[in-house]
Amino acid sequence: MAAGAAVPANAGTATGAATEWTQVLNNGELVALVGKSGEQIQNQLTQISQLAQQIETQLNIYQNLLQNTATLPSHMWGQVESDLNQLRSIVDQGQSISFSMGNADDVLQQRFQSYSSLRTNLPDNASFSTTYQSWSDTNRDTIASTLKAASLTADQFDSEEGTMSSLRSMSETADGQMKALQVGHEIAAQQVAQMQKLRGLVSQQMTMMGTWLQTEQTDKDLAQARREKFFSGTAPSTSGGEKMKVEW
Repeated sequence: MAAGAAVPANAGTATGAATEWTQVLNNGELVALVGKSGEQIQNQLTQISQLAQQIETQLNIYQNLLQNTATLPSHMWGQVESDLNQLRSIVDQGQSISFSMGNADDVLQQRFQSYSSLRTNLPDNASFSTTYQSWSDTNRDTIASTLKAASLTADQFDSEEGTMSSLRSMSETADGQMKALQVGHEIAAQQVAQMQKLRGLVSQQMTMMGTWLQTEQTDKDLAQARREKFFSGTAPSTSGGEKMKVEW
């Protein structure tokens, strides 16, 4: 009946918990880190989406059980609390990934003119940074409206302590339990859809970064080939012609 193990909340710079993008001073290290983190983030988003689907399914099972009982047993409600707390963690991880990838976009634009020129690939000359911010705002607003329908606030879902406190008070009645399950089920469904959108956005950004990195490397290889050709060339002959004479 359990929803499954929680997804690791840390994927290095991908989630902003390790090295901040702005602290990576060497351009070569920055480029390599962005590429590596992009792959990590895609894997993490896949795991997050799968976990959200599991929680959505599990909460639906609890809803069906509650319809046939007065209230859920305490041990079963404890699992509901665990699932909903994991759901809160999923929301936090998505927001963290969005912030970190938007931050990476800002740093790359500041340091590389060739990267900045690729902004024209997005509608209305937008940057990935602003696009991620828009995703984040939409996600938060959607969650807030869902919670409001059950007379809850975003603050009550913003921390583990707030979430647990709200759930404990809602567990006292069947109506409260049903509202908690309905809200959790709806938020889980929203997060599945939102993580798919976030994966698409990250994929688009990584495709653009890959194109940019390939172009940068091609330019470096061409410059290196020209240098090697110049320095490996045969020097012109100094023999022949008239000898220099000293005239008094």
